[in-house]
Amino acid sequence: MKRSIFKSGRNVWRIEKASHAAVLIDGAAFFGAVREACLNARHSILIVGWDIDSRVRLVGEREPDDGYSAVLSDFLTELVRTRPDLHVELLLWDYSLLYANEREPFPRLSLQWQTPERITLCLDNIVPLGCSQHQKIIVVDDAVAFSGGLDLTIRRWDTPDHRADNSDRTDPSGEPYRPFHDVQMMVDGDAAKALAQLARERWCRANGGEPCVSPSGDPWPQSIKPDFTDVDIAISRTLPENGSDEVREVEALFLDSIDAAERSVYIENQYLTAPVIADRLAKQLRRKRELEVLIVAPKSHDSWFESHGMRNGRIRFLQKLRRAGGDRVRLLYPSVHHGEQSTDTMIHSKIMVVDDRFLRVGSANLNNRSMGADTECDLAIDARNATQRAAVAAVRNRLLGEHCGVDEHAVAAALRRNPSLIAAAETLAANGHRLLPIEDGAPDDCEITRLTEEVADPNYPPEFRKIGQRLLSRLSFMPSAIPWPVIVGASVALALTLAWYLTPLSDIAAPDRVQRLLAGSTGQFWAPAVVMAVFVIGGLVAFPLTILIVATAATFGPWLGMLYAMTGAILSASVMHFIGAQFGHAALSRMLGPRWDGVRGKLAKRGILTVVAVRIVPIAPYTLVNLAAGASSITLRDFIIGTFIGLAPGLVAMSFFGSTIVNVLTAPSAADIAILTLSVVAWLALAFGAQATVSRYWNRAS
Repeated sequence: MKRSIFKSGRNVWRIEKASHAAVLIDGAAFFGAVREACLNARHSILIVGWDIDSRVRLVGEREPDDGYSAVLSDFLTELVRTRPDLHVELLLWDYSLLYANEREPFPRLSLQWQTPERITLCLDNIVPLGCSQHQKIIVVDDAVAFSGGLDLTIRRWDTPDHRADNSDRTDPSGEPYRPFHDVQMMVDGDAAKALAQLARERWCRANGGEPCVSPSGDPWPQSIKPDFTDVDIAISRTLPENGSDEVREVEALFLDSIDAAERSVYIENQYLTAPVIADRLAKQLRRKRELEVLIVAPKSHDSWFESHGMRNGRIRFLQKLRRAGGDRVRLLYPSVHHGEQSTDTMIHSKIMVVDDRFLRVGSANLNNRSMGADTECDLAIDARNATQRAAVAAVRNRLLGEHCGVDEHAVAAALRRNPSLIAAAETLAANGHRLLPIEDGAPDDCEITRLTEEVADPNYPPEFRKIGQRLLSRLSFMPSAIPWPVIVGASVALALTLAWYLTPLSDIAAPDRVQRLLAGSTGQFWAPAVVMAVFVIGGLVAFPLTILIVATAATFGPWLGMLYAMTGAILSASVMHFIGAQFGHAALSRMLGPRWDGVRGKLAKRGILTVVAVRIVPIAPYTLVNLAAGASSITLRDFIIGTFIGLAPGLVAMSFFGSTIVNVLTAPSAADIAILTLSVVAWLALAFGAQATVSRYWNRAS
């Protein structure tokens, strides 16, 4: 018998026995199993995730008939109300703004304030800045546990057939999303107890207290047949250094399992950028001339941030493997065709199978972040007998067969005819499914991409101070007299402004989305406070003012909406004016010297007219104008008056036609377009009339 790959203290945290272990392929299997296990719960449910969305439908391949709601938040609420001893704890990462488009806007509102007291939410914000809480663990009664790549969130559910035309694959807004593939492992026994310990330690680190694990009952879902029985489960972690020693077991287990490869390495992973993994695979390809490496990954990276932060790394990763293994290396994506529809399956799984010996299911990507910056949890099996080896091979064949449109038996038969895993992947195709080569093209060698990679994919918690210094050192075209706080502040404000238009955040900056955000406060006494807070926060992050005005009018009606929007806009502008006055005035004086006195005098004399002009014909984003006005000695009184006069024409038009604007952007009709056109004409007439009136009055007064 070969020596075990597992080495406690190096590549695994714990090795524990599971009476049963099952590999749950795709969201329908996972969601259905979680639902069934939760229905068996009596004392505790602990959910730890990168994301948890209250709106997700916790259903399997068929609608549930157990009498409980399909929606997660309602399901958990009904569950605790019928189980007096049941407590539910939810921990999710207190996420970065970069992922705002993928997350529920106010998780505390939906998962804590609107749920019973025995449902507790904790937002984990103790990971270092630039890192994420990426473990995905669910524990029921400390006796059954799930871990892998799936969160209980939206746009994850799918069935193994990954049909292009599956009408059930929609998000809460009714928008369809493309086929989605992911994998989770479920275990019981001492392995579940160990995962309960890990999850509760995570909870206590973020929320306080001492972890207490008390297994009880047998919540294993009766509908799930285990793939393994009486098997050792190894648990590996990544924990970034954050007041305690870092843990890099995930990385060590990748390296040690690759060293054990003889014939094949099968990988499914969302990201492929870690040089340490590519180097070790290349080394093993050179050592073992019969070894094949087959990687299944997403066809492309969806978001701007991913494509600039991960694409170059994947190109370099594959180049290293091809130089070492040539035709013994493939990078493929699942293509899906049904009738006239064609798409590709999103690969979100984190799988590695070495020969028919080693199986790994986890949360860790093959990128730098998962090696040392994010928290991760992977489960692995090192087969110790023929039965376990057959089970490992069967899981791999199920995965490969799913992408090729065949079952595991067809894959096994193909491998008996030709033992090449690559040959099977390239020849098997049925039911509209096949695997095709990924073509990433040439790397994008530009400064912005290199900087994005540093932030998106660090091997350790990122040092933003050093990244900022490098960025500033490359801005050689900037005058040396400009103080660095001014450069940084202006760069941040400009970057935020551009982000709402050029990145996935643009999907959030839509009137209908903001309207849904404000809708929860309609009719409430605290509605004005909510609107004011939204406008002020929007100003701080350079959110488009027009979107806020339109959404406010569409939510509260023309008169109340106009009052709220004008008050919010002026309050937001005043806050930014104050910031500009506090931090920008001195910087401009140092930069311009005596010339600044003359400029300041002219601006102070014609402050109202200046503000009116830039409000009516905006030459820069709202936030930047407000900061500049504060820095340029325009008094707060003149600034507010000018802002009111300059905003009034457009705000009146947008307030009275706010709902029409939303309709034009979401479901346009001929009448809505005509009304919108008339409102724009009226806006322009009022705007230029106001500017002419103020100009004549000011010239006469001067």
